[in-house]
Amino acid sequence: MSTSSFRFFQFAAPARFYGLAGALIPWCWAAFAALAAIGLWIGFFVAPTDATQGDAYRIIFIHVPAAWMSMLLYLVMAFWAAIGWAFNARLASIVARAIAPTGAMFTFLALWTGALWGKPTWGTWWVWDARLTSELILLFLYLGYLGLVSAIDDPRRADRAGAIVLLAGVVDVPVIYFSVQWWSTLHQGASISLTAAPSMAYTMLAGLLLMTGACWAYTVAVALARVRRLIAEREPQWELA
Repeated sequence: MSTSSFRFFQFAAPARFYGLAGALIPWCWAAFAALAAIGLWIGFFVAPTDATQGDAYRIIFIHVPAAWMSMLLYLVMAFWAAIGWAFNARLASIVARAIAPTGAMFTFLALWTGALWGKPTWGTWWVWDARLTSELILLFLYLGYLGLVSAIDDPRRADRAGAIVLLAGVVDVPVIYFSVQWWSTLHQGASISLTAAPSMAYTMLAGLLLMTGACWAYTVAVALARVRRLIAEREPQWELA
């Protein structure tokens, strides 16, 4: 194993990761502020008005990144929870728990902004559509995980129980993603595909990607702060940088 690899893996120890997280947090907040400011400016002032939906469509610059994050963060949580469970990796379980509140927040934001978008577009705040219903189930999975790990006093037992919930709930993510293809729904299909050109103006695409980057920077900043707090709570005897 190379020296650089060894130096990387040394941060798998929670006490060592504590200092690294503290150094990264200000940079993540700076990236979030810059990306969000530019992304919102493009989305609300530069991108053209949609020919069909008018200016109501501009909610997508918050709604779509939030929806993407809600699904991706659940998969990231499940991955780290599985690593923690399988290899008894304390830091991996801590990372999974640190991400959960932000994932729940993005899921709620996706549902709320979807309702704001749905009222002028569909004429209703909510329908029991496959995409909306499966996204609501995702919110319940986040809240169920948070409630379960908070209810168990022993952190190790809580981590193992939480990992089971997360892994069982992973099936909901592909249901959300493919729901508009599998069933007849009001929700429109994907505007961005890896195999085709985007069905939107490039200024719209730029705004979406910048806001997605802002969401990631926010997530990393907040998750790292929670990781530091959880490390300090679990292992107060460690000498933390």
